[in-house]
Amino acid sequence: MVLKEDIKSIREGIMGNEFSNEAAVAQGIVLRILNALSWPTYNMHVVRPQYSVEGGRVDFALCPKGGKPKVFIEVKQIGQGEGKERQLFDYAARHGVPLAILTTGQEWNFYLPLKEGSMGERHVYKLDIFEREVDECVSRLERYLHYDKIVSGDALQAAEDDYKNVARDRDIRKALPKAWANLIENEDEILLELIADQVADICNYKPDVSLVADFLKKKILPDLRVTEVPSEPPRKRHLQPNPIVRKTSRSYSTGEIGFTLYGKFYPARNARSVLVGVFETLSNRDPAFPERFASLPKHGSKRRYLAKTPSELFPDRPDLERESIPLDNGWWVGVNLSKLTISKVIRMACEVAGIRFGKDLIVNLGE
Repeated sequence: MVLKEDIKSIREGIMGNEFSNEAAVAQGIVLRILNALSWPTYNMHVVRPQYSVEGGRVDFALCPKGGKPKVFIEVKQIGQGEGKERQLFDYAARHGVPLAILTTGQEWNFYLPLKEGSMGERHVYKLDIFEREVDECVSRLERYLHYDKIVSGDALQAAEDDYKNVARDRDIRKALPKAWANLIENEDEILLELIADQVADICNYKPDVSLVADFLKKKILPDLRVTEVPSEPPRKRHLQPNPIVRKTSRSYSTGEIGFTLYGKFYPARNARSVLVGVFETLSNRDPAFPERFASLPKHGSKRRYLAKTPSELFPDRPDLERESIPLDNGWWVGVNLSKLTISKVIRMACEVAGIRFGKDLIVNLGE
C-alpha cells in the first residue's frame, strides 16, 4: 500500500530532521500524503495552495472537482503546532468549511469548526504518526481525508460520528466523580466490601464496613466535591520522536520519565513506554523471562499482560488488540493499562526476574 510505505518513509525523514521548516513539511509530508489519498496534487483548482481568505491565507484548501473548499489544512513546523487553532477556525467559519486540519506533519489534528462548543470540544481526533501504529495512521487518514470519501460525504459523516463519541466520552468523564461520590454517600455495600477485602489482603485484618464508609466520607468525598473535570484532556508537551528504550549513563535524579536498572537509566516517552522498555530489557537479559512471566497463574482479571499474540492479551476485547506493542523477541505487551496497573505489572516482572523493585529497578511513570 502506497500510503503505508509513505508513512514509514516520512517517519524516517522526521527522525533524520529532513523537514526543518513549514515549506518542507507542506511539500515533503502533506502533499505526499494527499497524493497517496488520491488527491490530484498537480491540479491547482482542486488542491489550492496559499488559499486567500479575509485577512490572510490558508496553506491548502481542498476543493473536490474544482468546487468550493471542503477542507482547510494549516501547516506548521514540527513542534510548533500548539495554540494555532483559532485563526484556522476563523477562516473555516467565514467560508463555511466543515473540516479543518492543523498539522505539523507528525501530528494531525482534525476539527469540525462549524459545530458548537469550544475549540477543544470540536476536536475530533489527534493522530501522531509516531505514537500510532502505521495501520492506524493509514486507517485514520483514509477515514477523514481520502479524496473519494470527501467527494461522497463519507469522510465528513465519519468525522461527525467520531465527534459525537468524543462528546459522549466527555460527558462520561464529567459524570464519573458524581457517580463515585454517590456510591460513597449511599454507602454502597459492594464497594465497601471490596475495599474491606483489599485491606484484609494487605494487613490480614478485615475492617468493619462502617469504618470503611467513615474513611471514604472524610478522606475521599471532600476531594470529589471540589474536583473539576476538564472538558478535554490537557495538551501534552511536544516530544521529539525517540526510541522507546535508549541506554544512557545519566543519573536517575533528573526526574525524567523512564526507569533505572542497576544504575543505568533508560528514558521513555510515557508510562506505557516504560512498561515496554522494562519487558524488552528483562527479556534481553534473560530469554526465558517472557515464558516464565506468561506462565504466571494470575495476570489481570480478564486479560493477560504478556502473550505471544495480541488476541491472547485481550481474549474478550478484540477491539483493544491495537493497544498492544510487539517486543523484538516476538512477544506482545498489552499497554491499555492505568499507571497504577503498569506499576503493578512491573512489580510482577521484578519478582519473576529476581530483581528488587525500588532498589535494583526504579521507575518514574510521570505525573
